[in-house]
Amino acid sequence: MEKDIFSNMNQSVIEKELMYRQIVEYSVETIVIHSDHKILYVNQSGAQNLKGTKEEIIGSCLLDRYREASKPAIKERIHKSMTENVSGELMEEKIFRLDGKLVDVELYCHPVVFGNQRAIQTTLRDITKRKEEEKQHKREIYEVSTPLVPVLDGISVLPIVGSIDIDRAHHLLESIPSKIKKEEVRCLVIDFSGIYNFCEIVSDFLMKITAIMRLLGIDLIITGIRPELAQIAVENGVDLSSTNTMATVKEAVKYHLDIN
Repeated sequence: MEKDIFSNMNQSVIEKELMYRQIVEYSVETIVIHSDHKILYVNQSGAQNLKGTKEEIIGSCLLDRYREASKPAIKERIHKSMTENVSGELMEEKIFRLDGKLVDVELYCHPVVFGNQRAIQTTLRDITKRKEEEKQHKREIYEVSTPLVPVLDGISVLPIVGSIDIDRAHHLLESIPSKIKKEEVRCLVIDFSGIYNFCEIVSDFLMKITAIMRLLGIDLIITGIRPELAQIAVENGVDLSSTNTMATVKEAVKYHLDIN
């Protein structure tokens, strides 16, 4: 009787494991099981999503899929999951597919038993399309929030309101030169009176836009930098000694008209 009960229990465990493997194998998500950073298993969808075959992926090093800068954090995350037997929180990361392309993914991991050894199951979801849509949405917002406003023939004002993050700084540096050329701007006034952060990103933006305007032969005038922001700019190493700075846009326009 006890032997029959044990046999039935064992059969039930095997059936559950087979069912689990079938669910994992046919999942549309990329599912990778690994131990000591070595990939022990990848489902069929995962192999397709990673642009490789199961034979190419199984046995390879999981860390090869990550950027060098991300590897320490990924190692720590795996170590914590294994030693504390806890699941890793959902996070966004970039990974390399086998064709070399870097893609955005959303991933989470949790400890599992694979065969007779403890391992980590990592589930990845490709969010490249979503990230591109988010970037496009940001670009559209930046376009609306930073208009080039013509005030007189050849003179335009760029009012910057809010904060500048690295994405917005890149957008400004890319879009301003083409707008200036299209609208035949000879003098550009960048007004910072509506900005409330002055960090290294803003400092870097100021230095780069100053250099770009100088190369294009555009008269650049900076306005609206409050005393506390000016002090931060100096502390960040921003040298505006060769750039005209005024208190207001009105003063900047009058100054340009007077000297021309």
